Amino acid sequence: MNVGIIGAGTMGIGIAQVAATNGCKVWVYDANAKQVETATVGLEKTLTKLVDKQKISAEKMTEILANISIATELKDFKDCELIIEAIIENKEIKTKVFTELENYVSESCVLSSNTSSISITSLGAELKKPERFIGIHFFNPAPLMPLVEVIPSLLTEKTLAEKIYNLMKEWGKTPVIAKDIPGFIVNRIARPYYGEGLRIVEENIATPEQVDEAMKTLGNFKMGPFELMDLIGVDVNFAVTTTVYKDYFYDPKYKPSLLQQRMSEAKLHGRKTGKGFYDYSEGAEKPVAQKDEALYQQIFLRIISMLINEAVEAKRLGVANDEDIELAMQKGVNYPKGLLSWGKEIGYAKISETLQNLYEEYHEERYRQSPLLRKMN
Repeated sequence: MNVGIIGAGTMGIGIAQVAATNGCKVWVYDANAKQVETATVGLEKTLTKLVDKQKISAEKMTEILANISIATELKDFKDCELIIEAIIENKEIKTKVFTELENYVSESCVLSSNTSSISITSLGAELKKPERFIGIHFFNPAPLMPLVEVIPSLLTEKTLAEKIYNLMKEWGKTPVIAKDIPGFIVNRIARPYYGEGLRIVEENIATPEQVDEAMKTLGNFKMGPFELMDLIGVDVNFAVTTTVYKDYFYDPKYKPSLLQQRMSEAKLHGRKTGKGFYDYSEGAEKPVAQKDEALYQQIFLRIISMLINEAVEAKRLGVANDEDIELAMQKGVNYPKGLLSWGKEIGYAKISETLQNLYEEYHEERYRQSPLLRKMN
């Protein structure tokens, strides 16, 4: 299969690696020509490390690199059967690229976006052939993270989602089909992991390291919300939250954090800037959380209840089927368990009671329960 990738950032070159590894001929284009060169050099280094670790053979590395070509203009995609766009999260810029692309590609070429938060329907609606447009959302780093969200728009041809689903399986991925709603499955359901953690710190209930420690020790999460925000990029995480909040017509459940906004303004973006909620400069010591079992229980129950409530609401709205909701959170953001089964384990009555107590304390719509939650057992 001939595949075109637009954007040679971390995500774009990662998707190119996945396609090339699976025998596709791949063309990579970036408006910044130097970026493509930088990305391909970086890919060569990554593959060399994999050879050194005996994860792939030297022959396989040669084959992967031979499958990737640099496109100098969008016209070079004329023979592609599938194009995946992975550029800046800006609707106008994406739309401009797709409308130009339609002038060069064949009638049967599938156009797709790797967007994590922009409506697939709104992107496809601008095209001459919106029925061939679909969302294919990989998670970072694309070669390592198994999950791919496949998102048909209201205008996507009915059989296309299944075709892409099967293709992703051929590429060794774990695909799930999601409704075209803000945040799709993962970025919608995961919002309270960050949002409620931030709220707890903003209210001086606990420190970032205490929140992280509580979620790791009591929930077996690999990383706490603050460590994870520093890894993703505080600015990136804030931008996704802001988009989801705006696209849900300012639903209080997804209200962004003032603390996170200030961190973004101060360019305290986490690992990539050397400082975020933690200091990553050389010799800096990570603060040790002051242990408090009762507080940790309170933090864990508050955050996990919010997450489970979101998963139940996604189930109620048919965002995806139960199996895909469970898979998405485990394979997309490495949650230790599926949230629906976790709710059953803790007891849905306990989750409901926790949210009711929060609602009575704050009187905020943020803590409203999914109508389905009270009926779960």
